Amino acid sequence: MKISYNWLKKYIDLNLTPDQMEQLLTGCGLEVEAYEEVESVKGGLRGLVIGEVLEKEKHPDADRLSITKVNVGKSHSLQIVCGAANVAKGQKVLVALEGARLYPSFGEPFDIKNSKIRGQISEGMICSEDEVGLGASHDGIMVLDAHAVPGTHAAEYFKVEEDVIFEIGLTPNRVDAASHMGVARDLAAVINTRAAFEKDFFHKPVQVIQPTISELKITNRKNPVTVTIENAGDCPRYSGISINGVKIQESPTWLKNALLSVGVKPVNNVVDVTNYVMFETGQPLHAFDAHKVRGKIVVKKLHKQTPFVTLDGTERKLNGEELMICNEHEPMCIAGVFGGIHSGVSSDTADIFLESAYFNPALVRKASKQHMLKTESSFRFERGTDPANTVFALKRAVTLILEIAGGSIVSDLIDVYPDPIEPAKTEISYDAVRKLSGLNITNIMTDEILQYCGMTLLNKSDDKVLISVPTYKTDVTRQADVVEEILRTYGYHHIPVNEKFGMAISNHKADIKPALQKKISHYLTAQGFFEIINNSLSSLALAQKYNAEISPVKILNPLSNELDILRTDLLFSMLGTMQYNSNRKQQNLKLFEFGKTYFHSEGKNNETNKLAIAVTGNLHESDWHKQDREANLFYLKSIVLDTLIQIAPVPSDFLKWVMAEHAVFSSYASLQNRQSNIGYMGMLKKNFLRQFDISHPVFYAELNMDLLIKRAAQYKHRIKPAPRFPEVKRDLSMLLDAQVQYADMKELALKQEKKLLRDVSIFDVYQGDKIEAGKKSYALSFILRDDEATLTDKQIDIIMQKIETAFEKNLGAVIRK
Repeated sequence: MKISYNWLKKYIDLNLTPDQMEQLLTGCGLEVEAYEEVESVKGGLRGLVIGEVLEKEKHPDADRLSITKVNVGKSHSLQIVCGAANVAKGQKVLVALEGARLYPSFGEPFDIKNSKIRGQISEGMICSEDEVGLGASHDGIMVLDAHAVPGTHAAEYFKVEEDVIFEIGLTPNRVDAASHMGVARDLAAVINTRAAFEKDFFHKPVQVIQPTISELKITNRKNPVTVTIENAGDCPRYSGISINGVKIQESPTWLKNALLSVGVKPVNNVVDVTNYVMFETGQPLHAFDAHKVRGKIVVKKLHKQTPFVTLDGTERKLNGEELMICNEHEPMCIAGVFGGIHSGVSSDTADIFLESAYFNPALVRKASKQHMLKTESSFRFERGTDPANTVFALKRAVTLILEIAGGSIVSDLIDVYPDPIEPAKTEISYDAVRKLSGLNITNIMTDEILQYCGMTLLNKSDDKVLISVPTYKTDVTRQADVVEEILRTYGYHHIPVNEKFGMAISNHKADIKPALQKKISHYLTAQGFFEIINNSLSSLALAQKYNAEISPVKILNPLSNELDILRTDLLFSMLGTMQYNSNRKQQNLKLFEFGKTYFHSEGKNNETNKLAIAVTGNLHESDWHKQDREANLFYLKSIVLDTLIQIAPVPSDFLKWVMAEHAVFSSYASLQNRQSNIGYMGMLKKNFLRQFDISHPVFYAELNMDLLIKRAAQYKHRIKPAPRFPEVKRDLSMLLDAQVQYADMKELALKQEKKLLRDVSIFDVYQGDKIEAGKKSYALSFILRDDEATLTDKQIDIIMQKIETAFEKNLGAVIRK
């Protein structure tokens, strides 16, 4: 939520730096996530002044350029070359001086420098409105009022406002602070409390100033509106009033600037007033075209599947649980959420009906989620607005509308409130306050803080006090809530810290997962990979499209249909990240992610830690001294194996790649150890990638981190002396059937000699027109070593003969001598 410092100061006399504001707001539970100094015109028109064109003559070397002399309030005039056709002697114009930075309406900012244009010196620039961000027109230079004074700063002339915008991370229970008045109340409570009880506090006590409202003068009662609420529990309070003869037009600058400061785009003066009052008081309002109301408002639920076209032009089918604002014949608005396309204020509107209501928060929240409509109104209504605020906010809006849009009141103020909501009453114990808060505060201090917080003391004794909680504090309902109010107002920094710390020694085994993930992360980032973190929510429809047998963990109340299960693998979120980057011309990607996957089995939900690794495009960015090399499956395999080595050395017989068919992989292999499947990798199918708008091949691997962590915990490091006797290397070339895999050859070789054969590796593979079809040429290297003596040629020859015989007999190999 955005809060404007300038706007806030209308209700409370503040003299705080942004840092002090941040400290106070965060300290009282309104965490400031960021703040930014802004201007109503970007750049603040710094370096721009008002100028007067004293002379104008044609440029000697350019038909479309003029040479002007401009008075900018200095002792001498400036010569400026201007290309605008409408420049003329005697005009008051906007001049950018040397060194000014301009922020145009379209395009990047640029700096003004003295220069020569076609041989003539130009000492600045005469500006059009789009060149300085004041509009969109580029038809010519801005011609200002004849009474403008040369040398006046443009910021002063155009009344540019400087402001500080605070971004507050509002928690769901703090709807009382979802407005500038609400934040002002909190600040006043904190400032007054700390000023009363802290000697060196940096601010004087303050009072909250209520917004101005005028007495409602009813011109006549020719446009009465009746209000019927079918179920008072759905809408406990409904207020409204009719105004005729309003003039719909653009809002004044002050109103537009206020809305823009909190991220709201101005629409027209009436709609802007309703938004302004909402951000001011926290009470959402809605303005109807009175001719659509037809004299009657009915608040009710409609039948299931009733069609309703909302303001965004979308036809939505109601589910029968939405609370609707209707006229006598048709729905006009989803209560508290979104208006209808035909009932709102338009440029043709002259008469309006203004609504201010308190709706059941649960109904608003359900309707908002059902139709995926998150609005500023629903944000407040679903958390619980102040039922006591509807009439005040309505009067405030009427005051502003009559001021800036004209018109006259043509009905009584309607206020349907059959069962008034009384302020909550809570009894608190002074001892309980001290016990729960950890603060050693007196009873008198507690009473004062409670009153600063807006609470009323009803009945007081020596050890207890009965208080009345304002209706805007919807989350304060019990003693613990009151203590929290006292704590955040008085300040958490007052809680004493014990100088002695106790420590319990635990004998449980250390969790090696963080250290292991860090080690793997360091390795992968060293190889040029980037770590990503994705949402744990995914789409059931997408997951079942490729694996109908999955048993996902479903979300009971999903945010959307695309986020209705906990993800069953990391693949789809990885591809989403690749798609996002690919759409931004980032084609060469090397990514990895640690994350959990979830599934439902045997009546309970389970989760598994996984590691996903993916590559696409070139392995490195193009460079003059590096040859482009595209990612492939063998590169990914090497990364996977090296990743496993980061966990623990891998025995030669520990892992096995098993090829298989797969729905989304054109090449797929599962990685198995002696007991279980620890992961898989493969190349994704082109038609599958097209659904993510990815054109390059993608190679993907996913490892079960839980199994790998278990193996790392079991592994014990051993230190061995360096070999005393040398290794011997022998090469072997052979012709085999194409379907024979390297893993089969390595496994068979190691079976022939378990003691002396240390390693088998492949250094060449050929398959082409120089050998017969269906065949493949392999070249392998064999490392042999005896730890007790130097190997003799005879020993080596015997071992190699055994391997050759095994290859010929079991694999049909033709050994090349």
